[in-house]
Amino acid sequence: MFAGHFALAAAVKSGTRQTPLWALMLSTQLLDVAFVPLLLSGHETIETVEGTHGYGSSLIHAAYTHSLVGALLLALLAGCLAGWRWGLKSGTIIAGVTMSHWVLDLVVHREDLPLLPGNAGDLPLLGLGLWTRREASIALELVLVVIGTVMYARSLLARKMASGLPEADAFAAPAVLAGRRLSGWAGTGMGVFLALSLIWDAAISG
Repeated sequence: MFAGHFALAAAVKSGTRQTPLWALMLSTQLLDVAFVPLLLSGHETIETVEGTHGYGSSLIHAAYTHSLVGALLLALLAGCLAGWRWGLKSGTIIAGVTMSHWVLDLVVHREDLPLLPGNAGDLPLLGLGLWTRREASIALELVLVVIGTVMYARSLLARKMASGLPEADAFAAPAVLAGRRLSGWAGTGMGVFLALSLIWDAAISG
């Protein structure tokens, strides 16, 4: 669900100027970033379910990075680092965006999300399984992509309008115009990036 996670980060960016976009994009995928080395080392695995295909074909045994407590710990770590670098507000935002990954995964995953790291206590696994309904999962991501793109583009437009200077300020005017063009390209670029992410998700879910 790359597009959905990235779209949420774009939407959050529309409301914060201090927190860098790259940090939001990284934090929204931090659980998966942590998952990769554990997958390669065999500590976490992906199991294919026979008779299925696409996203819905997999049980993701990520008992550490994608456990509820594990996700909270990663969110806390990311939030503390962001808070140290950019202040308390940014730290809180980064922690929330990091945790949002688990919340969205809860909606789409099969029942493979544990509460405790390592599935300690053998508690019931969580997951609403939207991935098993391809059209519904793509529709959800499409909604997130539209919301994220619109909110991000509107925030850039608002900043462009706020950057206007008196016409008499001939020295500053070129810089303002360049900034407005850059903002326009940034908004378009975000829309294209999210659209491509959605196409990728739709392709591999088939």
